Amino acid sequence: MGNRLSKIVTKTGDSGTTGIAGNIRLEKYHPRIETIGLIDELNSLIGIGIADLNEIVKVDDLPLLRQIIKEWSTVQHQLFNLGGELSMPGTELIREKAVTQLEEWLTEYNEQLSPLKEFILPGGTPIVAKTHYIRAISRKVERALWELNSHDPLNPHSLKFLNRLSDYFFVTARMIAKEENSAEIFWQKELVEG
Repeated sequence: MGNRLSKIVTKTGDSGTTGIAGNIRLEKYHPRIETIGLIDELNSLIGIGIADLNEIVKVDDLPLLRQIIKEWSTVQHQLFNLGGELSMPGTELIREKAVTQLEEWLTEYNEQLSPLKEFILPGGTPIVAKTHYIRAISRKVERALWELNSHDPLNPHSLKFLNRLSDYFFVTARMIAKEENSAEIFWQKELVEG
C-alpha cells in the first residue's frame, strides 16, 4: 500500500474551506464537514475509553471488559468508515452487518441486566461516567447525520448504526458498572420537587 498521507500541512484550508472526494471544496462549517468532525470527536472519546479500560484490566483481569475493548475497537473502525462515506459522497461503507452486530451485543448484555425502574444519571466510576458521555456524543452525531440526510440522503445503514450505537453505549455503561460492582445513580424525583 502506498502512502495515504504524503503531506500533513497542505495550507489548502487557509481560506476556510476543506476538500472532499470529487475535487469538491466545502466551507469548514458546512454540515457535512461538521458531521465528519463530530464523528472524529466520538471516535477520539472511544479511544480514551479504550485506554481507560486497558488500565483497568491491567489491575483486574475482567474478561467482560476485555470483550468490550474489542467491541469498541470494532466500533472505531466502523466510525472511520462512516467518516469515509461522508468524505466520498455516494460511497456506502457501513453495511447491514454493522447494525446487526450492535443488536447482537445489545441483546446479549440486556439479558444480563436487571430491568430499569428508574432513569439512570450519568456518573458512577470514571469509566462508567465516560461511557455515558460517549453515549451522549453518539446521539449528537446521530442528530447531525439526520440533519445532513434531510438535505442529501445518506446510507440508511449508517443512520441505523448511529441509532443503535447510543443504545449500545448506554447498555455497556450499565454492564461496566455491574462488572465493577458500582452502584448506578438513579434519578430521584423527590430531589427536584422542592
